[in-house]
Amino acid sequence: MKIWKQLILCTALLVFITACSSSTDEQGQAPDNGDKQDNTEQPEKDDDEQNDEQQNDGTTDEQEDPEGEDAADSDSDAEREAPSYYVSDSWYIKPLDDDTNAKVVLLTIDDAPDKHALEMAKTLKKLDAKAIFFVNGHFLTTPEKKEQLKEIHDMGFMIGNHTATHGFLPNLSDAEQKEEIISVNEQVEEIIGEKPLFFRAPNGANTDYSKELADQEDMILMNWSYGYDWEKDYQTKEAITDIMIHAPQLGDGANLLMHDRTWTSEALEDIVTGLRDQGYEILDPEKIETKLDE
Repeated sequence: MKIWKQLILCTALLVFITACSSSTDEQGQAPDNGDKQDNTEQPEKDDDEQNDEQQNDGTTDEQEDPEGEDAADSDSDAEREAPSYYVSDSWYIKPLDDDTNAKVVLLTIDDAPDKHALEMAKTLKKLDAKAIFFVNGHFLTTPEKKEQLKEIHDMGFMIGNHTATHGFLPNLSDAEQKEEIISVNEQVEEIIGEKPLFFRAPNGANTDYSKELADQEDMILMNWSYGYDWEKDYQTKEAITDIMIHAPQLGDGANLLMHDRTWTSEALEDIVTGLRDQGYEILDPEKIETKLDE
């Protein structure tokens, strides 16, 4: 009986020791409750989740906008070709380098669009000959005339500024000159979407102020080498044709002045043909250096 009691006592003691050992192990593995920070690791986000968060924050892995790149490329493609000619102080058109053809003439038509400008543009288009049409603002007051100007431009012809009323600038105040010039720029831009790159003063009479204003408006001054169609002796098809292709001022880079007139319109095809027969290239005005190229 005594032995049995001792055996029970030993068993109870063994169970008690085992229980204590187990409690000690669990306490050793438990976190230190004195440190309250959460050390739980966040699971790694996959690439799609990270990109989604960056987009929500307004940022992306790529700093450049692909659409912006496309737009820049498009603008680059639409840029003007490098110029190869310039307007000299004598108003002749000169090549910028020795490799460029010097035997060219520039066609310009003033007082457009009066009665014949659209017809003249169609003649030139048929002949694949370019020109600058210098417009007066007082011809751009009706929807019909505005549409004519747009059609001329859409056929590939450059539009120049020839003032609003064809006023003689030296007789006008600075404010009046500004109205004559700026109003035409605004009219032309509204109709064709771009401002003129060249300015021609009526009678070729510039002032210090008109020169300054043209420069501020990024326009090149343009006068001429010769022109005759306003003179009484040349107001027939035959007379104006002959003088325009045989004038003593005709030479490399000649800047030919013509007007929106009946006899000039009738002679235009013969004038172009006669100049080409002498070996002259009809210059595309897009090849002339402007303020946009500086």
